[in-house]
Amino acid sequence: MTAAPSTTLPMLIEEVEVRAVERLSPSFVRVELGSPALAELGVSSTSYDQRIKLIFPDGDHPLPAFEGVGEGWYGEWLARPEAERGHMRTYTIRGVRGEGESTRLVVDIVVHEGATGPAGIWGERAAVGDRVICTAPRRGHEYGGIEFAPSDGDALLLVGDETAVPAVAAILEQLDVAARGAVFLEVPFAADVLTLEHPEGVGVRWLPRDGGPRGEALHAAVLEHLGAQAASLEVDESEIDPDLWETPFYSSSGEAEGGNGRSVGHEWHGLYAWIAGESKVVTGLRRALVKDLGLDRHQVAFMGYWREGRSIS
Repeated sequence: MTAAPSTTLPMLIEEVEVRAVERLSPSFVRVELGSPALAELGVSSTSYDQRIKLIFPDGDHPLPAFEGVGEGWYGEWLARPEAERGHMRTYTIRGVRGEGESTRLVVDIVVHEGATGPAGIWGERAAVGDRVICTAPRRGHEYGGIEFAPSDGDALLLVGDETAVPAVAAILEQLDVAARGAVFLEVPFAADVLTLEHPEGVGVRWLPRDGGPRGEALHAAVLEHLGAQAASLEVDESEIDPDLWETPFYSSSGEAEGGNGRSVGHEWHGLYAWIAGESKVVTGLRRALVKDLGLDRHQVAFMGYWREGRSIS
């Protein structure tokens, strides 16, 4: 595959090369991805939690080729044998460096010792010169993939586990200096606490698990922040949507979408919450905030970035 951009699609689907690797902490590896095709990258100055896709090779198999593909590229890709198509995963654009054909995409990848998934294994072994396929916005075309959308003046509540740290970090860097709110981030280890740029009015609290139960400290800290009694973190398997994605403008469960349903005079009027991470943990927080505390669903974006025991592209 060559690095020449495909001009037939309103998005980039290109092979990119690792130009730099940095181990940020035990659980985070930062890679810079480059290609002349990224000269056509269409990312605005407020990309917030902009999602992209990376396709990793399956073991020693070559990356799939996408030259000349059309609008049906995704279905065609899925129809290929797994060893041929590789493995697709979703990431946040952590930053963009350079310009023109020297443009680099910065992506932070969550890894852990003994990783067995294709993305984790690739991240642990990432080296300059490695290649992956990247799908990303093309300049001048609509792409989507941004969920962070508070109203002006909203108090912010950002909540996530390690998989959401790159998105939260990118959001914080792009907030207005007058922004106010609170951030709660759960990470595997104390050594995973990173230095983040953020407005003075936004507090950031890190919650290392250090072997503790996933989501327990995060759940309790969020409810304490809202002045609510700690509700049970237990969530029945039947409640969990592994594809959980509930925002003001999209609902994986089919709830009413669009419009502005915020209730003037409601106790939580003026709060905007963005919550992402493991689906079971996010489901428990959704139940606590929407069902128990009565937040309007238009005030909250709940996103299941992953489900323990299941691969999600």
